[in-house]
Amino acid sequence: MAHSNNWYKADLRDYRFVIFEQFKLQQVLGQEPFEDWGKEEVVATLAEVYRFSTEVLGPLNAVGDREGVKLVNGQAVTPAGFKDAWDKLYASGFLLLSVSKSHGGAAGPRTLAAIANEMTTGANTAFDMYPGLTAGALELIEACGTPEQHARYMPPMLEGRWSGTMCLTEPQAGSDVGAAATTAVKNADGSYSITGTKMFISGGDQDLTENIIHLVLARTPGAPPGTKGLSLFLVPKFKLNADGSTSAERNDVTLAALEHKMGINGSSTALLNFGDEGKCTGELVGGVELQGMRQMFQMMNFARIGVGLQSLGVASAAYLAALSYARERKQGSSIENFKDASAPRVPIIQHPNVRNMLIDMKARVEGARALLVKLTTHIDFAAALQGKDDAKVEYHKGQVELLTPLVKAFGSDQAFRVCESAIQVHGGVGYTKDFPVEQYARDAKIFSIYEGTNGIQALDLVARKLGQRGGQNARDFLGDVQQFVTTHQAHPVLGAYVQQLGLAQEAVAGAAMQFMAWFGAGEMLKVPLHANRFLRMMSEVAVGWLLLEQAVIALEAQSKLSRTDQDWAFYEGKRFAAVYYVQQVVSEVVGAAKVLASGDTSAWDIPAESFATV
Repeated sequence: MAHSNNWYKADLRDYRFVIFEQFKLQQVLGQEPFEDWGKEEVVATLAEVYRFSTEVLGPLNAVGDREGVKLVNGQAVTPAGFKDAWDKLYASGFLLLSVSKSHGGAAGPRTLAAIANEMTTGANTAFDMYPGLTAGALELIEACGTPEQHARYMPPMLEGRWSGTMCLTEPQAGSDVGAAATTAVKNADGSYSITGTKMFISGGDQDLTENIIHLVLARTPGAPPGTKGLSLFLVPKFKLNADGSTSAERNDVTLAALEHKMGINGSSTALLNFGDEGKCTGELVGGVELQGMRQMFQMMNFARIGVGLQSLGVASAAYLAALSYARERKQGSSIENFKDASAPRVPIIQHPNVRNMLIDMKARVEGARALLVKLTTHIDFAAALQGKDDAKVEYHKGQVELLTPLVKAFGSDQAFRVCESAIQVHGGVGYTKDFPVEQYARDAKIFSIYEGTNGIQALDLVARKLGQRGGQNARDFLGDVQQFVTTHQAHPVLGAYVQQLGLAQEAVAGAAMQFMAWFGAGEMLKVPLHANRFLRMMSEVAVGWLLLEQAVIALEAQSKLSRTDQDWAFYEGKRFAAVYYVQQVVSEVVGAAKVLASGDTSAWDIPAESFATV
């Protein structure tokens, strides 16, 4: 296979399937707030984003990885081509797809914006982090800022002249955000003097924009300890003039270092010092103190869904790269002729072990996409029903809350697993930089760590999300799965697999009750010891359900086609991906529930000094 500077591929047919055939986004298109959008506009937009991703972003992926970000005279310098790509991305309007008309956006559905983002991040994850963080900061400012802050900060960020970051983590605190020591002291003019250090700041410095707006968590004098004492501040890299424009005066925000990372090398990950010379000032978000964590969760939830999108984008790119390689690379004879030394070599997709890896990747990628789009269509249907059906709006919003930790944690775990398999399909060349999959694996590893580690996501699920609305969100989810099982358990082709899903659903329901029992009995230690297992179980049931739903739809559509129709093979793939996933993955959920119910505490019972004597 000839070397290429762009390996990126996306499955546009699968996008149309999940958007229109499975989740039926067309039901809310053409009506408020999506009155300007129809099916044709959505399909055309996705085609344009794909073209941009392959022509502009994809060719820069390996460039960014090789060059990385450099620290030159206190300034982060991004890889060659990134500035031009940034300007072209903002000129395209793709970042405004789901932004409201009042802010100059296209007011499109979140599902469209999500799939578009899957392509841009799949083509170049490191680059896409810069606009991604900016979009998250914008959403927070819109939700929590004052009208004056909207006017001051949003237009230049929407236009790509300014970028945004989120500054939570500190060297001494790590994931323990409540241990933050950065301080904010109010000045006579109403601004605040900011002093402290933040680390692991994605996009913390770069040469793409004229200014960077840092969203900084800090503690005001006399504030209570922990997260309740944190306030959120808008802190520009350069001070602002009276008319809101960027001045030439630095705001005493110093780039102390760039992290040397395993992956996403084209993304600047910065250690920032605020107020070393006592001249750093910030503006209180919304004009209210002690609301920092509540406000920051607005951006963190956006970011957690965004990490699910990153995970999906890279996993899909890795799977499709492996599939392309397996179709072209010839090695060995077929299984039927394995004893015949003179038999012709066949593409490695004809080898059973490679087939195992390919269908596993296909099921995990397409299942993760279905889970992600399930979440985004809940957002879109809630928006369309606002003011029309309060109960359904509450249902849809509740499912967004419940599914967010699944999309982030399960999606990121699956991404690294898929990338690992993609390397294995490539064999020895997969371990070289001549092919893209080793970079995909390095880029993907961070996804399970940032925006709340997956262990934190699991605790969020069992300790907070399961009990939301008195447990109604969880009951609604389990009820949706049960309804599907009841409807399709006698399906002539898929019935046996639907019944397996039903057993797994019952096991998850029982495991959820087990957590409630541990909480009630004060056996808190068992909760974090088994939370990860529960998140994985619930995610596997969700993905199994959605893949089986795809298979039901596919078989119905297939029954109206001839075998020569190009869609016939596509639908056949849906059937077998679902069967494989239920047989190989969902079938293990019942056993996992038994392990969880045992309440095993051996990981805690072992003395710390007994792990090793070194």
